[in-house]
Amino acid sequence: MDAELIPITFDKVMQSKSYTCIVLKTEEKKFAIYADSSVGKAMQLYLTKTEKLRPYTHDLTNMIFKGLDVKILQIVINDLQDTVYFARIFLEQKMNDILHIIEIDARPSDCITLALTHRTPLYCTREVLEKALPLEE
Repeated sequence: MDAELIPITFDKVMQSKSYTCIVLKTEEKKFAIYADSSVGKAMQLYLTKTEKLRPYTHDLTNMIFKGLDVKILQIVINDLQDTVYFARIFLEQKMNDILHIIEIDARPSDCITLALTHRTPLYCTREVLEKALPLEE
């Protein structure tokens, strides 16, 4: 990926009955990504360290990564089209003496949840940051 990467951090999640607002920030501005309410619920449970009766999808993904010795290297929000954000997740797996780096298309909301649970660096491209509408609070 040749684009300029801007570090972003998770600021907060706001939940409504029908959607989730995930607020992200850079040194320049805050912006929001909207997602399904189930993503917000999973984030809230993680952030409040609430016990769950059964694993959520992100828990399952984490267990698979652990079982296969996969590490998340970074997450990049790389595109914004008609208010829809796109992201890439970069994974690393060592097998014997071979290092595999894999880049996968993923929803930013899922990536952000994984970034929180893995303490993974989160970035967006300069182009995405320029297109993103600033969030006024």
